[in-house]
Amino acid sequence: MTETYGPGPAESPLIIKLLIMHQLFRLVLGQKDLSRAGDLFSLDDSEIEDSLTEALEQIKIISSSLDYQTNNNDQAVVEICITRITTAIRETESIEKHAEALVGLWDSCLEHSLRPSGKDEDTPHAKIASDIMSCILQNYNRPPVMALAIPIAVKFLHRSNKELCRNMSNYLSLAAITKADLLANHTDVIVKSILQESQPTALA
Repeated sequence: MTETYGPGPAESPLIIKLLIMHQLFRLVLGQKDLSRAGDLFSLDDSEIEDSLTEALEQIKIISSSLDYQTNNNDQAVVEICITRITTAIRETESIEKHAEALVGLWDSCLEHSLRPSGKDEDTPHAKIASDIMSCILQNYNRPPVMALAIPIAVKFLHRSNKELCRNMSNYLSLAAITKADLLANHTDVIVKSILQESQPTALA
C-alpha cells in the first residue's frame, strides 16, 4: 500500500491559498514572474474577483520577506499586481468583500521604513501604502470598510512620510463628514497631525 503525504502544517495554508487563486495570479505571485504580470490586465475583472483576497495575502508574504526592499523584480511584480487588484476591486465594487485583506496588507507596511530616501524617493513599502490608500479610503461612505481602515490610517499619521500624512489627512477629513463617530477616538492624533503639517519643518 502506497502512503501519500500532504503538505506539512506550516505549508498547508499557503498551498491552499495558492490553489484557490486564479492560475495566472498563482503563476505570477507564486513564481514572482514579472514577464507574465502584465497579462493580468488581459483578464476580465469578474474572472479574477474571487482570487483577490488570496492574492493580497500572497503579496503580504512577498513584501514581508527580508530581501524585498532590495529585490527589484519582486517590487515590480507586487506593484503590477496591486494595480490590477485595486482596479478589479473598484470595477466590481467588491471592496467590502476584500477590505480585510487589503487593510491587512496596508497595516503590514507600518512594520517597515516609510521615510523617503535620497531625492524624496518613496521606500518600497511606502509605495505599497500609497497605492492601496485611495482604494480603501475613497470608500469613506462605507462604514464597514472605514471601521477596519481608520485605526490603521491613523497610525500612518505618526510616520515620517509627509506626503502620505498629507493624503491620509485629506481622506480622513472626508470620512469625518459622513461618519464622524468612527474618528471620535482619534481626534487628538488627527488634529496634531494637521497642525504639524502646517509647520514649515519636516516631520520627525
